[in-house]
Amino acid sequence: MTTASVLPQAGSGAGPVAATGAADKPRWVRPAVAVLLLATAGLYFWNLSASGYANDFYAMAVQAGTKNWEALFFGSLDPGNVITVDKPPAAIWLMAVFGRIFGFSSWSMLAPNALCGVGSVGLVYLTVRRTNGPAAGLLAGAVLALTPVAALMFKFNNPDALLVFLLTLGAYGTVRALDRAGLRWLVLAGVAIGFGFITKMLQAFLVLPAFALVYLWAAPTGLGKRLLHLLAAAAAVAVSAGWYIAVVALWPASSRPYIGGSTDNSALDLALGYNGLGRIFGDEGNPGGGGLVGTGPTPDAPGKVVLGFGGDPGITRMFSETFGQEISWLLPTALIALVAGLWFTRFFPRTDRTRAALLLWGGWTVVTGLVFSYMSGIIHNYYTVALAPGIAGLIGIGTVQLWRGRHNFSARVTLALMSATTGVWTFLLLDRDSSWQPWLRYLILLLTALVVGGLLCGLDRIRQAGLVLAIAGVLAGMLGTSAYAVATAGVGHTSAAAASGPQSGGPDVPAGGVLMGPGGIAQGGGPGGPADIVVGGGPGGELGSNSELIALLKATTTRWAAAADGSNSAAGLALNSDKWVIAIGGFGGDPAPTLAQFKQYVAQGEVAYYVSGGMSGIGLSAGSGHDGPESISSWVQSNFVPMTVGNATVYDLTKPLTGS
Repeated sequence: MTTASVLPQAGSGAGPVAATGAADKPRWVRPAVAVLLLATAGLYFWNLSASGYANDFYAMAVQAGTKNWEALFFGSLDPGNVITVDKPPAAIWLMAVFGRIFGFSSWSMLAPNALCGVGSVGLVYLTVRRTNGPAAGLLAGAVLALTPVAALMFKFNNPDALLVFLLTLGAYGTVRALDRAGLRWLVLAGVAIGFGFITKMLQAFLVLPAFALVYLWAAPTGLGKRLLHLLAAAAAVAVSAGWYIAVVALWPASSRPYIGGSTDNSALDLALGYNGLGRIFGDEGNPGGGGLVGTGPTPDAPGKVVLGFGGDPGITRMFSETFGQEISWLLPTALIALVAGLWFTRFFPRTDRTRAALLLWGGWTVVTGLVFSYMSGIIHNYYTVALAPGIAGLIGIGTVQLWRGRHNFSARVTLALMSATTGVWTFLLLDRDSSWQPWLRYLILLLTALVVGGLLCGLDRIRQAGLVLAIAGVLAGMLGTSAYAVATAGVGHTSAAAASGPQSGGPDVPAGGVLMGPGGIAQGGGPGGPADIVVGGGPGGELGSNSELIALLKATTTRWAAAADGSNSAAGLALNSDKWVIAIGGFGGDPAPTLAQFKQYVAQGEVAYYVSGGMSGIGLSAGSGHDGPESISSWVQSNFVPMTVGNATVYDLTKPLTGS
């Protein structure tokens, strides 16, 4: 029996694939797509504001962008443009524009990210349908929608939601370009990746090897033209990514905010250092899995916190306690589908669309997964949402194509292997939290056993049994990830280190352990319990919940109501008072403002109060060890009158000490 009979070709050759023809659009397709998108919107918009301001760090910048256009453009933490977030600003642009239209609120900030989720599911459907038909597209879209980390991040305010949307848009443009070697679609893909760079810098480029390989291999034109088209697409990436870097470089540094996270106040250094090679190799202010000791208060170790990020690097990292329940539910199955699909299509024509699609989604998954597995710098569990579209594409294509070729024993065995792998791995993931829905994992095992037995025995050949077996197979494979995704979507998440799952708030942190992210410090409360936010995070953190302090700031008329050390403290004050607050040093202890600049602000009567007790000198940024937050704190304490407001120590910057 030939390979082609094992895995039917959904489309090959130079023209548009058959999957786009009218004959392959039965009446059920449009209603099914509508149900998929409406259900996705319902899941992502359900209880949307339960997370409040989600990650205060980014919420502070979004709030600033609704008050000042320059702050919006640069992604500044405050409307006075002292310092930016430590990421490029594209995601903040989107959220702040919504805030300007609808008014700044939790809903207006999170709604565009939910829309990015619905759009990503739609784009995955369109991309897979174009190569492998509507059934594969629908399954792929459903897998993406029901991935737990997707249900987390498409309801959150980190940049990852917009990044995933832009990457899936790039995948769609690449597949469309394969129809007739369409340069315009390939350039569109390049532009999407370029704007992905302005969203989360070098992470957007992890899909480029797969996109370039697919077009170079499968585009229906000569090699020379393929190379020229790829050069044009590369130029599109460079222009759409580089214009922002150029604007920041050409803008006088004295009249713009400091670029948070950089060592030299440049966006290029931020891209190549802290947010680039530093993430991979663990330098440039990036603590690795072993953690970093920094300064800051904890009950057990005053003055010190241990910052842990991502666990130890290695090939099993994506399956670990930290990452497994976020993304790995269908990852082993997707890898089996990739290997089997490439084997079965090894003799297909160069331009075959099924193999091209496998290379695209498989390359996306493998390259991104390996980088995430071995990077030594900061990596959070929610980064793995970038893997979800690749896994979804492989599951949709591999499952449907093998089902179509199930008359062949090798395809049937592969399907059975995929089903067994999914069932067993889902059982193991659910068993990690045995107290949550304990019946579910046993039901999945039972369904899996029935599906595997039915496939190996050929029950699908019996009248109507094929449909029943197919439905049972989808249920067995999707029940675990779906239940966990729904549980994730149903609760609020307010920690900077948010994790998916049924617990509200942040990730599980062992008793006595500490985990820190841009929005707060989480102190472990014990095994299986959500973390308590000690500083920052949540709806404003400890300082932000000080009602007396918030009332004091609301009564100010100065340019800035207050200044506080670090974004963790300043964010809560700004969000709850709706006043301008200087985040001294930003997230990582950057030299912004300098002591001289802060003295000038105070001398000009532009800052009313200095709030003590924030995170000072965390030292994540490579720019730490300078004249920064600590020097400002010492100068204030030596020269101004302290007072107690609620449980906070506040210095009135209009009342210097006698003789100072």
